[in-house]
Amino acid sequence: MPTRYAGSPQERAALDAYIKLWRAAHAVEVTANRHLTDHGLTISQFGVLEALYHLGPLSQRQLADKILRSSGNLTMVIDNLERDGLVRRERNPQDRRMMNVFLTAAGEALVTRVLPDHVRGIQDVFAVLAPEELDQLTALTRKLGRGLVGAEDEIPLRQKRRDL
Repeated sequence: MPTRYAGSPQERAALDAYIKLWRAAHAVEVTANRHLTDHGLTISQFGVLEALYHLGPLSQRQLADKILRSSGNLTMVIDNLERDGLVRRERNPQDRRMMNVFLTAAGEALVTRVLPDHVRGIQDVFAVLAPEELDQLTALTRKLGRGLVGAEDEIPLRQKRRDL
């Protein structure tokens, strides 16, 4: 259903695309990650474990950037993973203000067990798209994401120009 906003055709088209993208992204996230509860994991916890599994030890800030979560939220996520013996923290020897997060043997075993089903689930989610459509979606979302990198820094400048 198209938006009911009574703006210009360009505004309505942008809002319609935004709503559809957000709803689709939400549906994909919920469907692709539903199985994580079977392993006692949240989406954020699995994101941390998966990032450490593929990238090695990272600082909490790097992890927050990788899994698109706030550093405040991530502290609680890491606290819970550490409590469960899946990760450990160590002070960075070069910068004692920073904490690096490491995957434990138990964390690695859990990721190794969960990851194949996770990948299959994501593949199943995208099975509704033909290979060409999946390529097109990948290209369009990459273009959208790259076009917005740093955009938040430019908004005040654009606003100032409009206000002149």
